[in-house]
Amino acid sequence: MPDFRNPAAFFLLLLVPFLFILRACGLFTRMAFPATLSDWGGKTFEWKGRLRSAASFISRIFIIAAFALTVAALADPVVYYQERVYTSRGADVLFVVDTSPSMAVKDIANMTRLDAARRAIRTLSSETGGMSFGLVAMATEAALVVPPTTDRAVFFSRLDSLAIGNLGDGSAIGTGLSTAVYHLCSSASPKKCIVLVTDGENNAGSIHPETAAELAKKNRIAVYALGIGTKGAVPLDYVDPKTGRVYSGYLQSDFDPVPLERIASLSGGKYYGVQTTGDLANVLSSIGREVSVVQTYHLRTESTRYYDRLIVAAVILFALALFIRRLYLQELI
Repeated sequence: MPDFRNPAAFFLLLLVPFLFILRACGLFTRMAFPATLSDWGGKTFEWKGRLRSAASFISRIFIIAAFALTVAALADPVVYYQERVYTSRGADVLFVVDTSPSMAVKDIANMTRLDAARRAIRTLSSETGGMSFGLVAMATEAALVVPPTTDRAVFFSRLDSLAIGNLGDGSAIGTGLSTAVYHLCSSASPKKCIVLVTDGENNAGSIHPETAAELAKKNRIAVYALGIGTKGAVPLDYVDPKTGRVYSGYLQSDFDPVPLERIASLSGGKYYGVQTTGDLANVLSSIGREVSVVQTYHLRTESTRYYDRLIVAAVILFALALFIRRLYLQELI
């Protein structure tokens, strides 16, 4: 809600028409000395500088606009908005995202699978208040990128930092799930879940995915498995971050969803096959609704002042007007 803390400052805008009235009455007019330039009995000199006339007009507009912005800044504009402050704990959602090379395949809306997943996760976390989101990166190895947090800026920063190939070229699904379970089992949240985003089968790590799924169930953590990507020959462009080697061509994508369905079933979760950005958005939205809990909160009023921004804009316009008049028109102001 916009407001002004010092609205009386707008009376200063009356100085603009007042100045024009005084000039019309012959006061505060620009000093000028008439001079006739012509040959003896010849044609009088005429100035045809249309560009200079336009520049002079524009400089006047800049000056008036800068004055108006200065007056608006003196009125101290402020925008009030209400922010929810949650007083009870929401659900903890920990994403386990596959970062193996196959996630570089571009078969979802001309985006890589990782970029599509990243965009959908960002959308879900932006629209869902009160929940805590965390992130585990998984390939040949697994690592906690950020624990469940309500700080969206931190979460988005870590989400954007995910890179394909940094943790190897395999898919240690069991290791990724067990890492997530370890960081969720001690949480006091009323609901906890793991969202596994992968495009392949478990082919690395020393922990079997079903063992990790059973461990999740013991700690009352549901696993939602998302098998992302289309089947068949799909385009792949990938640069190995360790060797710098470029891989370009087509990858035969045809993983078996049954193991992922088994993981989800053992933990009390669900499996979803995702082939489009719409599928991905709908699935994550459905998961968000399923794990949401009723939270208590109160509204806090926050405000944003715009004084500094208006002053900066006014200074820029004054500077542009000064540049036009002094350097281009070569006036003394």
